[in-house]
Parts: sequence; structure tokens; C-alpha cells
Amino acid sequence: MSKQMPEAAEREFFRAMVEADKHSLDRLLADDFVLIDVMTASEVSKAAFLEVIADCRLRLDVVDRIDCRVRTFGEVAVITGQTEMSGSFNGRAFELNSRYTHVLVAHGNSWRMVSAQGTQIVARPAMAL
Repeated sequence: MSKQMPEAAEREFFRAMVEADKHSLDRLLADDFVLIDVMTASEVSKAAFLEVIADCRLRLDVVDRIDCRVRTFGEVAVITGQTEMSGSFNGRAFELNSRYTHVLVAHGNSWRMVSAQGTQIVARPAMAL
């Protein structure tokens, strides 16, 4: 079996989030995975993230990856990109655009995500001259 590409692991991460596939997420995320949440900027552990997915408190209807850039450094991959997503959190609907950074580490023939960070893209008002 050839080694999975880091971008394939990231696509699987987005798919698993949309499908609320806790088992795939558990396999894809390193035990010490940390998420910096795009909406609250809070630090979220793997266990807390999986709980939110399993309890359906976070539901993602759509995650469209607009672009991404993959850079590998030996056994580490850094992926940056942009998404448009919609869904609900604790029953409240949302739509947002974000820029993100994902860090993955080689694990046997696959990649595990160790860190994810999202920054919401907010339209800025035009500056008056």
C-alpha cells in the first residue's frame, strides 16, 4: 500500500465532518489534536470536538474548499486554504467563509491531523476618502 497523500486525509476530514462520522474523525485526528475554533477562537481538544460531532451540536451541511496549498516537510504537512461553509451550532444556523491552517503528521501509511485553526473572513466596510 502506498502512502496516502496529506490532501486526501484533509478531504476525508471535511467529508467526515459533513457526515458526522465520529469514527473516521477519531482515526484521522491525533490523540493530542487541538482545534482553534473559527467562530469562538477557543481551543478545543479532540475529545471535546468528537463529542460536539457525536451529539450533533455541530452540523455542517456544506463545506466547499475554495483553494488549498499543501507543503510537506518530511513527515509533516502544512495545508492552508479557504472554505465556504454552512450548517448549525447548537441549533443556530450559520454561513461563513474562512481561511484555515491544518497541520498533519505522517503516521505509518496515512496522515493524522494534529492541529487545525480557522479564521473567519469578515467583509470590511469600504473606507471613505
